[in-house]
Amino acid sequence: MSDEHENRPPPFPHEEEGMLDDPEMLGEDDLADDEPISDAAKKEIGELSDKVLRLAAELENTRRRAAREKADAGRYAIANFARDLIGVSDNFERALRIATENAPAEGMSDVAKGLIDGLQMTEKELLSVLERHGVKKVAAEREKFDPNVHQAVAQIPHAEIPHGHVVDVAQQGFTIGDRVLRAAMVTVSSGPGAGGGETPPSSEPGERLDTKV
Repeated sequence: MSDEHENRPPPFPHEEEGMLDDPEMLGEDDLADDEPISDAAKKEIGELSDKVLRLAAELENTRRRAAREKADAGRYAIANFARDLIGVSDNFERALRIATENAPAEGMSDVAKGLIDGLQMTEKELLSVLERHGVKKVAAEREKFDPNVHQAVAQIPHAEIPHGHVVDVAQQGFTIGDRVLRAAMVTVSSGPGAGGGETPPSSEPGERLDTKV
């Protein structure tokens, strides 16, 4: 043998045994050295997992509640302002009713006609603006009495309108979103041939009137 071969250093262990530090090369005896997880540790891990899940659920509920409150704040922020505008709408309605009731049957002047047309257009525009911001009229006339949005001021007999339905509207009601700004004040039918004229006791937001047929 040459001196070069004699002086060669001995091989590393992995060169002879094949990369024993590779996990894929470990045998079952090597893997069995890890200690098994105790029942107490498993129980603690399960409890921690439950706490994490509950915390995640609470955080999600908080996020949803905050988003809902933010949306409600934006939707109902104009509620007080809308109530004031409803009063303006009432005045337009009264002015129109008085103007039309006192207008001559024939020969209405151009000035009077223009005034009535202007009031109608202004009222229509006001209601349109309110509706764009989520404020809508309550359906009332000829509708079935709904104590959530109607307030009954009287019951009267009516040959054509069924018992428990609205005959006419004394004051228009309004809602904003799913809330009642003002209940509609209505007269309710007591049915054909029934006694009427009595005023039911009042309640909020509308009238708790017995409408069973």
